[in-house]
Amino acid sequence: MSALPPDPEEATVAGAPAHAEIPAATRVGAVHLTVSDLTRSLDYYERVIGLRAHEREEERATLGVGGEDLLVLLEQPGARPVRGYCGLYHFALLLPRRKDLARWLAHAVRDRASLVGMADHFVSEAIYLSDPDGHGIEIYWDRPREVWEGKVAERMTTLALDTSSLFGELADPASYRFDGLPGETRMGHIHLCVADIPQTIAFYRDVLGFGLMASLGGQAAFLSAGGYHHHLGANTWESARAAQPPPGAVTLTGATVVLPSELERDRLIARVADAGHEPAVVGTGVLVHDPSGNPILLAGP
Repeated sequence: MSALPPDPEEATVAGAPAHAEIPAATRVGAVHLTVSDLTRSLDYYERVIGLRAHEREEERATLGVGGEDLLVLLEQPGARPVRGYCGLYHFALLLPRRKDLARWLAHAVRDRASLVGMADHFVSEAIYLSDPDGHGIEIYWDRPREVWEGKVAERMTTLALDTSSLFGELADPASYRFDGLPGETRMGHIHLCVADIPQTIAFYRDVLGFGLMASLGGQAAFLSAGGYHHHLGANTWESARAAQPPPGAVTLTGATVVLPSELERDRLIARVADAGHEPAVVGTGVLVHDPSGNPILLAGP
């Protein structure tokens, strides 16, 4: 373990499965962030991460791998990074194969990308970074579901990433030419800084209907649809009892939860409203806020 504040995914966890009401096919979609310099951010996400710009406007850009948008950036000139508040911990790009993670790491080593950490979580292998504004990023691949299904609470932990084994996926890591993330890349999960874990569980499990897959006391929780190890992570490592970032800070403006049908989305919106929350139509989605003020966009397919 490093001296840095630990990622809750890098700790042994325990949990109690819950009966999820949200459809099993629910997934995570685009993550919306403010950035201080859009040109700088686009260069970083294309050159270092391997996404590509789908659309660029004066103050807004969307990125992905050619299909749906995975990242939406809105420029807020002069905005600054802050710590100790609720908001984004990291968003996580899921690669389809272990070889893809090896290729990405070979690129990062060759091109001297600045990494925050690397870990084997039993359910997955992961590499962590921060973008120029301090937004956290995870790039990972999942081990086959049959390896970890039904064992998440007991086995999700942190070991050192075996980079030698990972590079063994490639015939010659040094000669690999990086031309971006594979087309099957998708947003795998979103991890949030929250003020209180019991309140967070009450919202995401009891209102939205995600299943509680694992928890770490009152410090972290991992929730999902359909038995996945987690679509949503939450922790209080640096944000216990904290508020949202102050004006002038870069921030998360929306984490998208994609329902498998418009009907299922509308049912969920009704449940959220019945629970006393106030959904608001925003573009093609509906915006709600969790108890820590984190913005969640409920969308259809």
